[in-house]
Amino acid sequence: MLGEYRIQGRGASEIAASIERGVGSGELGPGQLLPPMRELAATLGVNPNTVAAAYRTLRDRGVIETAGRKGSRVRERPASTARGSLAIDAPPGVRQISEGNPDTALLPPLHDAFAAAARHHDARPVLYGQSAVDPELARLARAGLDADGVPDGPVAVTSGSLDAIERVLHAHLRPGDAVAVEDPGWGSLLDLIPALGLRPVPVAVDDDGPRPEDVERALAGGARALIVTDRAQNPTGAVVSASRSGELRDVLGRYPRTLLVEDDHGHAIVCRPLHPLAGVTDHWVLVRSVAKAYGPDLRLAVLTGDRVTLDRVQGRQQLGPGWVSRLTQRAVVELWTSGAVDPVVVSRAYGDRRDALLTALAERGVEARGRSGMNVWVPVADETGTVARLLHSGWAVAPGARFRISSPPAVRLTVSGLTPGDITRLADAVARAVGPVRPRSYG
Repeated sequence: MLGEYRIQGRGASEIAASIERGVGSGELGPGQLLPPMRELAATLGVNPNTVAAAYRTLRDRGVIETAGRKGSRVRERPASTARGSLAIDAPPGVRQISEGNPDTALLPPLHDAFAAAARHHDARPVLYGQSAVDPELARLARAGLDADGVPDGPVAVTSGSLDAIERVLHAHLRPGDAVAVEDPGWGSLLDLIPALGLRPVPVAVDDDGPRPEDVERALAGGARALIVTDRAQNPTGAVVSASRSGELRDVLGRYPRTLLVEDDHGHAIVCRPLHPLAGVTDHWVLVRSVAKAYGPDLRLAVLTGDRVTLDRVQGRQQLGPGWVSRLTQRAVVELWTSGAVDPVVVSRAYGDRRDALLTALAERGVEARGRSGMNVWVPVADETGTVARLLHSGWAVAPGARFRISSPPAVRLTVSGLTPGDITRLADAVARAVGPVRPRSYG
């Protein structure tokens, strides 16, 4: 059943660690059937309850899945194997457009902002017991949220969007709970859900955001949380429109106990208006990261939400890192107040490149999606073959498997830094890689 791999251990934690080591090394592959609990207990000379506890730990961690009498198997994509492992290395001479990074030419210089933050700190050092959130950062963040129609609520600061989402899910959910997520969707989020012992429920996405009928189906089926990307959805570029927002709010109104998480990472790089869903359910948060507009290494996101959720998030944060560096927070204040980034200019730069690539692909008979942001999503018939052919042509693109649960094959292209000549060459390469058969459209 397990080939040459031998599970070892006497206690539940040792047995679980032994299995996870096998998964991490690849000796226990995706879909591998594990021994029945009593059989493994007899082999190891332990009580079956010990093996049951080990399997339960692994299930909660997202490493294995159980199906009653059909037994326990290694997940098809266990939490021990991140979707980042599906990244394509770009050898010399190959253009890397798979990583989803912002264009460094559009990011602001940070020297002056951090110098100003350091001077502020020297004059008023931050010590233990002070507020976890810089008052001016909170004021500016809240003003921006108010302008976009986000309901009133306290402001917290985390180390990026994913940190915020993890803390919010921890605040309300327990292992085994179901979470409705966009499919295709953000690969890191699709890794996080099973790593927390939660069960992802895919929700189809079109250009206007999550489909209401799929959200209704997921919530009616017991999903306790819904995660929505408001703008620049990764990887499709979807934007929640005004009409779609109304439809989704109607659905959520029928499930007021749903935990709603909105990710607005496209803030400051997308000029399309925000149509928030926040406030319909009892517990909600909206998260904004500075990564795409100001720099990924700042590792800072602000979030607002209902008071119970924010209190739980901040209370737990105090027992870990305590707070996000107030030096970094102050540097972000300096960036915001100095106008270091012009959202109109940045959104136009990404939009012009994205639209040019979409037009070039359409002229070559290749369908693609990309309503906002810096990515273009291209449905293909043969995902693996397309990625390989594009790599041979000099382009490293992201395989759709990094972003999919059950949606059809595709590849993601990032337009950051592309010139008009790059766009023409890329469109030609994609057309050759996709082949003469028009791929099946998603949505």
